[in-house]
Amino acid sequence: MTIRFEFTPELIAEIRYQRFNHLVPIVQRRMETLLLKAHGLSHEQIEEIVGVTGNTIREYFDLYRQGGIEKLKEINYNKPEGELIKHIVSLETYFRENPPASIKEAQKEIEEITGVKRSETQVREFLKKNLIFAVVK
Repeated sequence: MTIRFEFTPELIAEIRYQRFNHLVPIVQRRMETLLLKAHGLSHEQIEEIVGVTGNTIREYFDLYRQGGIEKLKEINYNKPEGELIKHIVSLETYFRENPPASIKEAQKEIEEITGVKRSETQVREFLKKNLIFAVVK
């Protein structure tokens, strides 16, 4: 059975933007998979290019079918990643629009946004690990 989706030029533009600008690597991979599908590549070709299995591709397409691009942006790790990972999308959006001048400022803003208090070291590591943009000193 072939999975078919309709892709408008606007949707393709959004997928392409998220492919290169979303801060979470798995979301970038999901967007790349969907972008290749939009360009008519077979699942076998997508597997080869992206480096994922057919089951993973079907999982991504099922997520897309369930909730579109927003569903593909959801992060549901099976292992505990800490309280902050639940807020990664809102923190990504906020820090892209309001880059912090220091780790201390990022720490304060994270606590205000999420209610989660972390040390400066923990905040620095979280930002380095999960948010691709340059981390302030």
